[in-house]
Amino acid sequence: MSSPKRILLIVSGGIAAYKALELVRRLQDRRYRVRVVMTKAATEFVTPLSFSALTNDRVFTDLFDLDDEREIGHIRLARDHDAIVIAPATADLIAKMAGGHANDLATAILLATDKPVLVAPAMNPHMWQHQATRRNVEQLKRDGVRFIGPAEGEMAEKGEAGPGRLVEVPELVAAIESLLSTASPIEPQSLAGRHVIVTSGPTHEQIDPVRYLANRSSGKQGYELATAAARLGARVTLVSGPVTLADPAGVTVVRVTEAAEMQRAVEAALPADIAIFAAAVADWRIASPSTAKIKKNADAAPPTLVLAENADILKEIAHRKTKRPALVIGFAAETNDVLEHAKRKLKTKGADWIVANDVSPQTGIMGGDRNTVHLLTGAGIESWPDMSKADVARQLIAMAAKHLAAKRAAAE
Repeated sequence: MSSPKRILLIVSGGIAAYKALELVRRLQDRRYRVRVVMTKAATEFVTPLSFSALTNDRVFTDLFDLDDEREIGHIRLARDHDAIVIAPATADLIAKMAGGHANDLATAILLATDKPVLVAPAMNPHMWQHQATRRNVEQLKRDGVRFIGPAEGEMAEKGEAGPGRLVEVPELVAAIESLLSTASPIEPQSLAGRHVIVTSGPTHEQIDPVRYLANRSSGKQGYELATAAARLGARVTLVSGPVTLADPAGVTVVRVTEAAEMQRAVEAALPADIAIFAAAVADWRIASPSTAKIKKNADAAPPTLVLAENADILKEIAHRKTKRPALVIGFAAETNDVLEHAKRKLKTKGADWIVANDVSPQTGIMGGDRNTVHLLTGAGIESWPDMSKADVARQLIAMAAKHLAAKRAAAE
C-alpha cells in the first residue's frame, strides 16, 4: 500500500482561519497527513493548540525557533510534503509571495519549496479587486501557483458583500486532490519558440446599436489556456470576445466583438503551432442589423429578426491547405449527448482534438471557475475529473507541448 500524501497547510490571519480546522479534519478523513504552519496573525484568530489537537503534531509558527532551525527546519518543511496549501490566504501574504519575501516562517517555506502550491484567498472584496492584489495574483499564476476562489457572498464586515469569501471546505478538498493528481512536473520552457493562438469568450452579434445576440461564456477557460501556454514559454495571441477579465501577463490580446472580427483576427495571427478554439462563437448573426434602435410599437407586431449563419472558424482553420497549425484543438460545449456531439464535431470540423463539456445550467460551468471535460483525440476519449479551469488549462497545454515534441522527434 502506498504511503499517504503529505500536505503542509499554511494558515494566515483572517476570520476565515477557523474554517482551516474543518479542512484538516476532512483531509484526514481522506487519509492525508497534514502538518500546519500558522502566521503570527493567524494565531490571533485560532490557537495553535486547536490544530495540534487535530493533527496530533506540533504546529509551526516561528522562523527563529532554535530547535527547528538547528536542522534548517523551514527547508525541511518546504521539501518534505507533496503539496503546500494556503487557506485562508490574505492579501498581505499573497503580496509577500509575489514579491519573494521571506521574513517569517510561512514566506520562507514558500520561497524555498519546489512542491505544488495551492492558494485559497479570503479577504474583503475591495482588497481582492484592488489592482495591486490582481497584479500579485497574476504574477503568482505565471510562477505556477494555483488558485481556488475566492467565492462570492456576505463578508464578516457588516454590509459588505462580493468576491472574497474562502471557498467552502468540500470545494477546497476537491481542489487539493486535483492539485495532487496533476502535479507532475512540466518542462518550464517546453513551448519556447512556439506560437499559440487561443480564442476565448463570447461574440456579440449586433441587432441594433443597443442590442445584440450573445451567450453566457465568461472567457475564463480561454484566458487560463493563454496563461498556461505563456507560462511554458510560448508566444501567445489571445483573440478575445467581450469579457470582464484582466489581460493575462505576457500575452498579446486582440479584442473583438463579432464572429467576423474574430475570424479575421485569427487569420491575421497565423502562422501558429497550436490553435485552440475555446471561444463560444455565435452560430448566427442578424442578416441586416438596424442602424437605429428598434422601437417598440404597441400597434404593430414584434419585429422579425432574419438570421444568417456565421463562418465556422474552427472548421476553416482546420481545413486550411496553407498555414494550418500543427495542432488544432476545438471545444464542444453541449447540453445533452455530450460525447456523441463531440465525436461528430471531431470528424466534421477537421480538428485534431476536441475538448467536450456539459454546460447545462445545473453544472455551473458557464461563468464558473471549474470544469469537467472529455478530451477526444484520434487515440480515443479521456474523461477528466472535475477540476478548476486553471488545472484543465495546465493539463491540456502540457499535453499539447508533449504532442508537438513527439512530432518533432519523429520528424528528426
